[in-house]
Amino acid sequence: MTAERSDMVVDLSIFCDEGNESEKERKKLNQEGMIMEYIQVTRENIEKEHICCAISNNKDVQVSSKKAWLTNRFDDGLVFLKSTERGKCFIEYIPAENAWNPIDADGYMYIDCLWVSGSFKGHGYSNDLLSACISDSKEKGKKGLCILCAAKKKPFLADPKFLKYKGFTVCDEADNGIQLWYLPFSPDAEPPKFKECARHPHTDEKGYVLYYTSQCPFNAKYVPIVEQTAKAHGIPFRAIHIDKKEDARTAPTPITTYALFHDGKYLTNEQMNDTKFLKLAGE
Repeated sequence: MTAERSDMVVDLSIFCDEGNESEKERKKLNQEGMIMEYIQVTRENIEKEHICCAISNNKDVQVSSKKAWLTNRFDDGLVFLKSTERGKCFIEYIPAENAWNPIDADGYMYIDCLWVSGSFKGHGYSNDLLSACISDSKEKGKKGLCILCAAKKKPFLADPKFLKYKGFTVCDEADNGIQLWYLPFSPDAEPPKFKECARHPHTDEKGYVLYYTSQCPFNAKYVPIVEQTAKAHGIPFRAIHIDKKEDARTAPTPITTYALFHDGKYLTNEQMNDTKFLKLAGE
């Protein structure tokens, strides 16, 4: 499924088993003229491709920071597959040894994000993208897939109902309820697990402490806003930008894209704007 040309459009129908819901949905959409096309973002085409949302201006700090992060991950085996339509319909995955999360999952493929939302929901596109990831991972000799989730749906994490439906099960859980789910390709595959540093999320600092990476484009905009808001209201706040894989893999939190702590206790992975942060801080 690897694109050899920068303009290659990927036909995911080859990953859909005849008779399953994704294939039935695909046939229906094809009859209605609504078949989805996908493209793999690569180093060669990333400048001209929109990435995960409607923001298309490469000069926007959210776009430039995310594209820079992606570009630096391609050599680590990252795959970013998305719809050719503008919007949130994509999967991003990487060999687990290179994941920016404190996990032990050698030989697995780690899914950074599987996101289908808005008008794209309900058409089988999640099945398409996951099927492509499974096929590609098997071709690369991986033991299986793993992904972060929780018992109940949380912002910016996979839907546990969908994962369970697709055969994923929980293989580890941190004290804050963040779970590691996996889909092994063979019954004797050793399950992935969290590193000890992430099993009991905490910090030794007082006040608000945020760990984040540039994996999520919105951090480039909203982290500075929260920093400025906290400073204006005299609220102790420190943002720690994780910009090295080694630091991400030893972070005190299973979620590294956005993990907010207060007085040492983990609070949330939900991104804050100024209004949400002040409400959280009781201002």
